[in-house]
Amino acid sequence: MTNFETLLKEYLQWLTIEKGRSRATIEAYRRDLDALEKWMTEINVALDAMREEDLERYFNDLRKTKRAPSTIARAVASVRGFFAYLVDEGHLVIDPSVRLKGGRRGRTLPKPLGEEEIVRLLDSIPSTTPIDFRDRALLELLYGTGARVSEVVGLALEDLDFDEELVLLQGKGAKQRLVPLGATLKRSLEDYLGPGGRASLLAAKKSSKVFVNARGGSLSRQGVDVVIHKRALEVGIDRTRISAHVFRHSCATHMLAHGADIRVVQELLGHASIATTQLYTAVSITTLQREYEHAHPRAHD
Repeated sequence: MTNFETLLKEYLQWLTIEKGRSRATIEAYRRDLDALEKWMTEINVALDAMREEDLERYFNDLRKTKRAPSTIARAVASVRGFFAYLVDEGHLVIDPSVRLKGGRRGRTLPKPLGEEEIVRLLDSIPSTTPIDFRDRALLELLYGTGARVSEVVGLALEDLDFDEELVLLQGKGAKQRLVPLGATLKRSLEDYLGPGGRASLLAAKKSSKVFVNARGGSLSRQGVDVVIHKRALEVGIDRTRISAHVFRHSCATHMLAHGADIRVVQELLGHASIATTQLYTAVSITTLQREYEHAHPRAHD
């Protein structure tokens, strides 16, 4: 397993880029998690061997130091967030923090962009340069398939099947799934992979990845966020409201709002449990209420 410090660095980077956390928050999380690592070293327990009882013991030790309740609460949040990230990214199978005293970790409801915002953003990207073609294909893929950013940056040219109109995504735990290649996404990818797109980028032929940077190397997760924030800024969408994950949220929410079966959305997103997919149904509650008011014969006085 990757060492604690490397995983912590990745987590803090994810909080900065994906979640837009402030520098002060990031530093507080680092202090909390550095303290946990020091304690784990003292008792000689590895990250993937941590159990619920270990964390309870750790926080009991913290409370004995007479730390302020607010400090303890923040440390609990830091630890919960870190372990949740490790599970989501496939580094751990079991999250030992979910039953920490103080209640289970809450699940924040996704905050998708509106359909009109997505359309405005995607349609604003011109078809002028190879980078334009790349950015349009990239954002169309994020929204069109609900893929995770890790799946997008890892996408290889051989994973695209234009004849069958399918994309092979490499998900968590090396799990693969096929997702449909919609008409708009297919056209954007064909434009990008055509003569005026990817092939025009320096040294792109040396990479097997679909999405490359201006020098022809593989586009990184950070590179994806740069693209998203740049294109969002151009249409006046606040960067704190948008990330690769927001495209995934938006894909799921909009499909459910248009009547898609929840199990179809579960398959599309690669969720192991339908309970995860059900989070997106709460986002569409306003749509449900509106339709209920319109359709149910007993909805009105």
